[in-house]
Amino acid sequence: MQKRMSMNEVMAVVLAGGKGSRLEPLTRDRAKPAVPFGGGYRIVDFALSNCLNSGLRKMILLTQYKAVSLDRHINNGWRRYFCSELGEFIDVVPPQQRIDENWYKGTADAVYQNIYSIEKERPQEVLILAGDHIYKMDYKAMIDYHRANKADLTVAALQVSREEAKAFGVMTVDESQAIVGFDEKPQDPKCVPGEDDLCLASMGVYVFSARFMFEQLLKDANDPTSSHDFGKDIIPSIINESRVFAYPFRDENNKSQSYWRDVGTIDAYYEASMDLIAVDPLLNMYDKAWPIRSFQENQPPPKFIFNGSGGESERVGMATDSIVCSGSIISGGKVRRSIIGPEVQIHSCSEVDDSILFNRVSIGRNCKVRRAIIDKDVTIPDGTEIGYSLETDLCRGFTITDSGLVVIGKNDFVKE
Repeated sequence: MQKRMSMNEVMAVVLAGGKGSRLEPLTRDRAKPAVPFGGGYRIVDFALSNCLNSGLRKMILLTQYKAVSLDRHINNGWRRYFCSELGEFIDVVPPQQRIDENWYKGTADAVYQNIYSIEKERPQEVLILAGDHIYKMDYKAMIDYHRANKADLTVAALQVSREEAKAFGVMTVDESQAIVGFDEKPQDPKCVPGEDDLCLASMGVYVFSARFMFEQLLKDANDPTSSHDFGKDIIPSIINESRVFAYPFRDENNKSQSYWRDVGTIDAYYEASMDLIAVDPLLNMYDKAWPIRSFQENQPPPKFIFNGSGGESERVGMATDSIVCSGSIISGGKVRRSIIGPEVQIHSCSEVDDSILFNRVSIGRNCKVRRAIIDKDVTIPDGTEIGYSLETDLCRGFTITDSGLVVIGKNDFVKE
């Protein structure tokens, strides 16, 4: 009789060590997966919530750059969901130089350098995923698909436009969804048969049969010509000789359009954040059947004060089409189409439009903030305008994106 396998025999490896240079200055002091998102969350919470909701209880996070904030977030908010007596764990694993003295040279090398930590758990399958994407996905369904196909490797796939596909690994599949071609970031990507502008792209989510993965990582580690990356090296080298399948991505949003976002740039991060304030967002954060968990401090509810009475017609505390987190006080200011993080204070006669404010930002009186991202603990002095003169904002030392977003880092002070 064939042994029946469960999620207890699967180990998740979350790649959370990316430098995130394209998200500067938000990644100046923290790893990319630790960047706040949606007011009360971190980017990594989506991958971890997917794991937890899928029944996975054995996880390691491979960190590398500026990992203190991420490590603290995991300790404060995530360890409570795991019972060590039942063999459950979530471990943050920095580079240990067990194999050599190098930092991680690629995604495959990151896993290879931690092969001991994986092998000692004796998993049947290993789920490998990035910790810096925004989406909701049932990994159990993908693992069941992998087992049903008796696959060596299964790659999660989604359809993207031909132009977008240039930034992805692009797959060609046969009628059984077996991968017969794989090109990493091609300049001339191959389209899906019958579609003029759609390509099948890798999401960077992999299910490996564990023994097969160990063999391939050892082989790749001994190849001096390899860049030690799953997309560039491992997958192209095995598709002709092994059972490698594409898994069509299905999210848990119950929407007609599947939602997946790579928030690798400031503009992409901003657009994904603004998706959340839509009347009917594609990413449903209020779905009790698929909760997104995080660490959130015990804070009082948000408060809105002053209604324009007493002769100060502009002194109205209000927020529309916005997310306002716990502990925040909108004290006679107006917020429109924005995400307001925990413990933010917006003072009288100020206006905040189309912006993202991280924890404990303080907006003084008579300020105007438009199309800005402001990092934690920044204080904006009374009477300051942000986003109305990009030339002035640039002279202040702020970051300006190609689309005209103003980004203020933790240590960027307003200079008047």
